[in-house]
Amino acid sequence: MAADPLDDLYERPGFMIRRAHQIAVSVFLAETDDLGITTTQYGILFMLRHRPGIDQITVARLLGLDRSTTGMVVRTLEEGGLVARVVDPADKRRRSLELTREGGDLLDRLAAPAERAVAQLLAPLDPAERPVFLALLRKLTGAFDATSRVPLAKRSRAEA
Repeated sequence: MAADPLDDLYERPGFMIRRAHQIAVSVFLAETDDLGITTTQYGILFMLRHRPGIDQITVARLLGLDRSTTGMVVRTLEEGGLVARVVDPADKRRRSLELTREGGDLLDRLAAPAERAVAQLLAPLDPAERPVFLALLRKLTGAFDATSRVPLAKRSRAEA
């Protein structure tokens, strides 16, 4: 009997990567359900903790997000009291982003569920396969990053 023609689709790397992303988001949302945060919101909060005072465009570049999505998510976080826009005293036109106390508290509460989500996502792999899997993902994304619609901003050697 012939193989299912859909197997050709299901074995395509792009299809499997999209499915893996859907699964990763679902696992994260299941772990963080009571905190009401999305993966993109988490990424922005995390970035602002580790790069305080950066502007919205820099956040987008460092996370590989398009500017309009970043703007909508930052606005949601701001309306929720998790992020504040701060006027740069040296340049009144520039607004930097800062975590509010509430944003920092939420990020603290997200630490354990986010780690559980990572552990759950990698659980089907043997412990020896996990670093190999992550290294292969880095290799693949690194090889095509510059040609993506929203490439990541290059980190300096000090940040790498």
